[in-house]
Amino acid sequence: MTLLISVAQLNFVVGDMAGNAQKIIDTARSAHQRGVRLLLTPELSICGYAAEDLFLRPSFIQACDDALKIIASALADLKDLCVVVGHPSGGDSRTRSVSVAQRFNRASVVRQGQVVAHADKRELPNYQVFDERRYFTPGHSPCVFEVAGWRVGLLICEDAWFEAPAADALAAGAQLLAVVNASPFHVGKGGEREATMRKRCAQTGLPLVYAHLVGGQDEVVFEGRSFVLDAKGEVMGRAHSFQEQAFDIGLDRPLGPVLIQAPMAPAHSLESDLWHALVTGVRDYIGKNGFPGALLGLSGGIDSALVLAIAVDALGPEKVRAVMMPSPYTADISWLDARDMAQRLGVRYDEHSIVPEFEAFLTTLAGEFANTSVDTTEENIQARIRGTLLMALSNKFGSIVLTTGNKSEMATGYCTLYGDMAGGFAVIKDVVKTMVFRLAHWRNANDPFGRGLNPIPERIITRPPSAELRPDQTDQDSLPPYEVLDDILERFMENDESPAQIIQSGHAPADVDKVTRLIRINEYKRRQSPVGIRVTHRSFGKDWRYPITNRFRE
Repeated sequence: MTLLISVAQLNFVVGDMAGNAQKIIDTARSAHQRGVRLLLTPELSICGYAAEDLFLRPSFIQACDDALKIIASALADLKDLCVVVGHPSGGDSRTRSVSVAQRFNRASVVRQGQVVAHADKRELPNYQVFDERRYFTPGHSPCVFEVAGWRVGLLICEDAWFEAPAADALAAGAQLLAVVNASPFHVGKGGEREATMRKRCAQTGLPLVYAHLVGGQDEVVFEGRSFVLDAKGEVMGRAHSFQEQAFDIGLDRPLGPVLIQAPMAPAHSLESDLWHALVTGVRDYIGKNGFPGALLGLSGGIDSALVLAIAVDALGPEKVRAVMMPSPYTADISWLDARDMAQRLGVRYDEHSIVPEFEAFLTTLAGEFANTSVDTTEENIQARIRGTLLMALSNKFGSIVLTTGNKSEMATGYCTLYGDMAGGFAVIKDVVKTMVFRLAHWRNANDPFGRGLNPIPERIITRPPSAELRPDQTDQDSLPPYEVLDDILERFMENDESPAQIIQSGHAPADVDKVTRLIRINEYKRRQSPVGIRVTHRSFGKDWRYPITNRFRE
């Protein structure tokens, strides 16, 4: 018997139970008109993912329960349609001295006004950005329900990464696996998901539908890219990445293997996925939090240029403002290139010299600084003046300040507290410098959002990077070449290689010692940096939890 399934690859807002519920209701009604009999929504679709410590509030759980009832009641007239919705369920069993969680990450099957089945997530991830054991109790039983003559085994995200839940669903009579997910993006994650789900198909001999979330939530991004596999694990259809979509899948059971019909979205390059992830992160952080727009300091360098291009692709030029704040050491070409780029993208552009403010600071501090040499102190004063001006504009007009520091700088402390680190959202804090250059080249050659080709002047890309805080300064005066720095950073910070292993890979001991030392001593800065978009499997933030005060030396 033919079964038409639709994956509601949607962008939800954490805590907006009424809005999320209405989105599910509207999608379900549209799907029913197309003949859909099973609608899958992503993990925790009613409340959004992840709600973090909101899960600990009884009123939050009650609001989710109420939203589930509203959805069921609103869809009661849709005959023969099953809708899978994700939500937290349960609460705490409290005694005088201890609180024991009896709260589940649940997916409920709604049909004609009733919850007819549910799955409780069994495998609770507690690594990287995940912290589900803090909030939920693991489930134990398989969930298999019937729709249009098919027996569907329902799994929730991490359950499908282990053999037992799928095996139990097969033993309970499942003929199809439906996996609902909220799995944060990092570079390469899409391929990892498909490879793992192929193992479940090989294990069970069943086809599999993978329903995924799309959109940005604070520092994490979800790329969608839902898919369907046949019983052999071959990808038979794939939804678009970074787009809301009703992904319809037709399954038919003739005498032989199950036939599957579904659209196949084109594959994208690493740079394309990364660009769309950053755009999605900016768009949703600003949009969901109600900021009217964004502003940033445009220096004429590649980092701020890249952030400006991302911001315009995400918000449109009318919601982005660029401010150039030249110091005594700003080169003329920096002015020219900043003006050129602002004109290419059509954003509001202003120039405010910080020379008078810098001179005033030096005058005030002249007595204190007498008989001392000029050093990074004077450099940092310039950065902090710029940060103060940007935050003043943000306070006055409401737009959020986008910071422009990259991961290489955040790792090594090549940034100024309350200066270039001042702001509300760090767009490229998880993008290393070498990838900054790759993304700039990619964006100049591609126009994914119709904003125009070549937004970044070529000279910005080709000139040596510099903070321009002292005469003739370049980044490489203080740091190893970025190709060296970024490889050491990836090995040490992302992959947990020891300094000895990194040296064995061919890096100079002096470079390894310098980079790892800088990473260690600058933890205090990173703790004070704004939230930013996570695009690697290990970012500074929730993925990286090292004590500031420690004496361990490896």
